[in-house]
Amino acid sequence: MNDDLRLLLKQQLILLDDAVNVLTFSEQKCQEIGIKNDLTLDELDRFESLTSRFGRLCDILLQKIFRLIDEIDLESRGTLRDRINRAEQKELIKSAERFIECRTLRNEIAHEYTPDNVLAIFGKVLEMTPVLVESVEMVKAYCEKY
Repeated sequence: MNDDLRLLLKQQLILLDDAVNVLTFSEQKCQEIGIKNDLTLDELDRFESLTSRFGRLCDILLQKIFRLIDEIDLESRGTLRDRINRAEQKELIKSAERFIECRTLRNEIAHEYTPDNVLAIFGKVLEMTPVLVESVEMVKAYCEKY
């Protein structure tokens, strides 16, 4: 069973690499554009891709990677907050609170995305993307170590 979970984790880490690569590509393009009131349709499309990729990476980390690592480590399931707190204890992330901010932002993207707050969301995603990217590096280091 544990070998099956380790193999699954290895596969998920490959998907994680792909997800972080496309997110950082989108982040770079959107940093070049910057946050402004008069986004063209092409620029808006780039930011839409960024927010989608941000949400996807957040989900991969929380719903797949952290969960698999917990299962391999024989940790109890608990709530999402429990999983995030364990990730901080294992040094998969630097700060549980900052990761919760990422998760909250992911929920805003998915559920509260309105034209009134779109620029604020784009700005928050640009600000929080480095938190997710750093987490990916910490996850990979943890997995190589153990």
